[in-house]
Amino acid sequence: MEPLGTRDDMVDVNKLTRWNLTQLPEASERKTGSEEKKSPFPWRNDLNAKIILCTCNLTQLSVHAIVHPSNEHLNDQNPVSDEIFHQGGPALVKEVREDIRVCKTGEAKLSKGYNLPARYVIHSVGPRYNVKYITAAESALYSCYRNTLQLCREHSIRSLGLSCIHTMRRSYPPEQGAHIAIRTVRRFLEKHPDALDTVLFVCTDDTVEIYRQILPLYFPRSIKEEEEAMSLLPEDIGNEDGEPVIQERQIRIMDKPAFAAYRTQAESPLEETIDLNKAFETSVAIDVGHHPFANMEENPDNSKAKVLQGISPAEHRRAEARRRYEGVLKKARSQDLTDIASLRCLYRSGTDRHGRPVIVFVGKNFSVRETDPERALLYMVKVMDTVVDSPYVVVYFHTQTNSSNHPPMNYLKLAYNMLDNRYKKNLKYFYIVHPTWWSKLATWFFTTFTASDIKPKVHSLSGVQYLYTKINPDQLDIPQFIHEHDIKTNGPRYYVPEPDSPEGL
Repeated sequence: MEPLGTRDDMVDVNKLTRWNLTQLPEASERKTGSEEKKSPFPWRNDLNAKIILCTCNLTQLSVHAIVHPSNEHLNDQNPVSDEIFHQGGPALVKEVREDIRVCKTGEAKLSKGYNLPARYVIHSVGPRYNVKYITAAESALYSCYRNTLQLCREHSIRSLGLSCIHTMRRSYPPEQGAHIAIRTVRRFLEKHPDALDTVLFVCTDDTVEIYRQILPLYFPRSIKEEEEAMSLLPEDIGNEDGEPVIQERQIRIMDKPAFAAYRTQAESPLEETIDLNKAFETSVAIDVGHHPFANMEENPDNSKAKVLQGISPAEHRRAEARRRYEGVLKKARSQDLTDIASLRCLYRSGTDRHGRPVIVFVGKNFSVRETDPERALLYMVKVMDTVVDSPYVVVYFHTQTNSSNHPPMNYLKLAYNMLDNRYKKNLKYFYIVHPTWWSKLATWFFTTFTASDIKPKVHSLSGVQYLYTKINPDQLDIPQFIHEHDIKTNGPRYYVPEPDSPEGL
């Protein structure tokens, strides 16, 4: 390949700090014979030496190729695109318009760099982010990065200025996109370590801090950082290529998946409790407040021992509640709950107008008679545990439900008492859409006698349009039957802000 061009304002990548030198690896080594869990992204100094994190001007980089995020017709009006075409000159504009013309979402296409310091420009189109099609957006974004890297390998491109293909212009959350971008690069370099010498993650002032926090998860710079990263990695770390994994499509080669076999209390804090299914069956007939599971009673001897150790009863109760919740969470993570997920009665949606994650319950999709109550509870914990560390919002659609969709009150009490304090503390609002007279009465009863701490957070909304004043429509994944019911009940056009709507929303 001919040498790279020279310009007075050109940024020499050889003078930029490599990721492996931003923090010197510690000299300590793992203990021999250690049975610690192995990291999916181990510390590799050779890979870290290929990575650079910077906020340089993309058009000034002396690299073999830079990445141009654009739209399908490659005529997006934004500062990055404008600068690339301005610096590249008329020849670059002509090649894109006459030869490339169109680039589909998820694809990557190559052009010459012309007047740019970079020899090539790789054009790629990131997906539009819509909460209703999160899986499609993640897969398309992965394809963008993977196809870009593959072009580098095919054309012997040794250094790459990789800008963020996932952009806020297309509503893609920066943090979620960064996970896909970084882990795709990591997996590509693992499989093809000789394909690239340098990958520059070229960020803006708004995204550089996000990348600085996420890079250590996939490119740890020391053994200690590798160990710390394991607990911070997201649940979905992709397959061997970094491609997002769709759990609902995974095939389990097993006749009857069994519950995890626990033998000691250390392995399962639930050892001392009774079976959840039996608990739910009996709780209908007895006072849940007297139930051992609801009271979370520990072995009396253990309780007395802790009192003697100076632990207050309140601290002991909090520790016990947390211990038992961790047991339920561990059990939830160990089981295949795709049958519950397929009901679409509970799922993560987008965010409200203040960026708080939204959890959606669709009452009609839950059948009390046909759904295993224990597995439903485990699935709820598995979904919600990822959002309850910070403020979150719940939307419950009571639309077209009947008695077969309403779990017994004692079941709700049992489930509520099992959840740890984060659920109650960080719940910002609980919206009930299309409530009925009976649901309002049941809600009043439950929040008065069982869940008084969340009573001020519960609000009934008579229509979907009222919900849109709290949460943007494109952030809500709502089944079609709810829209149809809403139109039939309230008419096709209505909008009357509720006078008692919460302030600040």
